Amino acid sequence: MSHKCVICGKGSTSGNTVSHSNKASKRLFKPNIQSLNILFNGKKTRECVCTSCIKSDKVKK
Repeated sequence: MSHKCVICGKGSTSGNTVSHSNKASKRLFKPNIQSLNILFNGKKTRECVCTSCIKSDKVKK
């Protein structure tokens, strides 16, 4: 499953996880991506969409 929303383009971003001793190590922030059957370009297809697009009704199921 891809980690990029078809509607808004939201994808993985990188950053640091910081420990109690303030050491920083790299990590990934992954968006909550769900694969749904949606109407995309006039056709019903299975696409990867983030949950914020689903909640804001940017997609038609």
